[in-house]
Amino acid sequence: MIIEIKIPTPGESITEVEISNWFVADGDMVKKDQEIAEIESAKATLSLVATEAGRIKIFAAANETLPVGLVACTIDTDAAPAEAASHAAPVAATASKAVEPEKKAEPVAEKTNQALSEELKNVKVSPLAQKLMDEKGLSLEEVINGIRRITKEDVELIASLPAEAPVSSLAPAAALASSHSDEPSRERESTKMTQLRKMLSQRLVAVKNETAMLTTFNEIDMSEVMALRNKYKDKFSQKHGVRLGFMSFFTKAVSEALNLYPIIGAMIDGEQVITHKYADIAIAVQAPKGLMVPVIRNAESLSLAQIEAKIVELAEKARNNKLSMEEMTGGTFTITNGGTFGSLMSTPIINPPQSAILGMHNIVDRPVAVKGKVEIRPMMYVALSYDHRIIDGSSSVGFLVKVKELIENPMKLLFSGSDPEKLLLGI
Repeated sequence: MIIEIKIPTPGESITEVEISNWFVADGDMVKKDQEIAEIESAKATLSLVATEAGRIKIFAAANETLPVGLVACTIDTDAAPAEAASHAAPVAATASKAVEPEKKAEPVAEKTNQALSEELKNVKVSPLAQKLMDEKGLSLEEVINGIRRITKEDVELIASLPAEAPVSSLAPAAALASSHSDEPSRERESTKMTQLRKMLSQRLVAVKNETAMLTTFNEIDMSEVMALRNKYKDKFSQKHGVRLGFMSFFTKAVSEALNLYPIIGAMIDGEQVITHKYADIAIAVQAPKGLMVPVIRNAESLSLAQIEAKIVELAEKARNNKLSMEEMTGGTFTITNGGTFGSLMSTPIINPPQSAILGMHNIVDRPVAVKGKVEIRPMMYVALSYDHRIIDGSSSVGFLVKVKELIENPMKLLFSGSDPEKLLLGI
């Protein structure tokens, strides 16, 4: 029976996709539920799976834009039993031969070594090179033909050989040396833009053109959070099975600040402004095929450990291109951390249809004034980009100041942003 495998739809409004990679070749035997191809759309990356076992015939080329519903390949299920039977005899024959000694292997190897020795007679070795070879226990054959693993000593040995020494055609080291040139390269490479990258570029341009984007900055003293993290990171990891990072603190602080300034997490829908009584925080993750922004649902109700576990789960899926459409849509606010790449300050671009995004940056020791004295503190610049059409300056600044306050006094995160002392005194 011939089974047709069609290109699935990644979601609403998606009519075209691209097969970025085939994991099998035309004519290969595939198993049921085997991943046979990777499909990339403007919103997500999906896997194409074999619904039955059999021989595959491929019709859709990779790296081409294809319509949803097109037959990508077929699977001949009748070929599966025959293929299994045909492999049985060779396997059995191989097993029976395994017990017999290879009588002819020795003469063949001997002839090969003799021919190799003849070729190596033309190779000249400097006294220094010979000395290093003797010290390292290397033969000329091992150095030139790479019989053993290349080590630092091997590289030093090859580099010590004189450039004018005539080397036989069997020597890959000479070919490698000849490939180096003093001439600067003028080569160029053209790579087709992926569907995901095209959609990302269109969205970023649309944000710049369709929103009144403005950015406000502040700086945060990370001393308290870093001290808390260093003190309890081992116990935290042992108990919860995840690493304690800074992103969970910022996610929790943002959730609390959104509760006080809900307009920051609002969205424009035509002539309506929609606010949310929950915090679905999107976390920007760098994936092999571009920037992905999976969403942590109801972050305001999660503990630091639960947030860290969710970040690890979503980041792993992003790296393996396993994120679903549901996991990438519906966020109310986005956090991006350029500090992991060493960024000191930047202006993040809003992730539509959201109205604001927080940018974290690198932590750098800087001199700051603390109670009239200059001290060296670990400081981080933070940036809040927002849509000025619905978010005023007072709300944006107040939101960012609240995030700063919670990070600099992390114990307040336990009391929903309230001052523990005032909460205790009831004032």
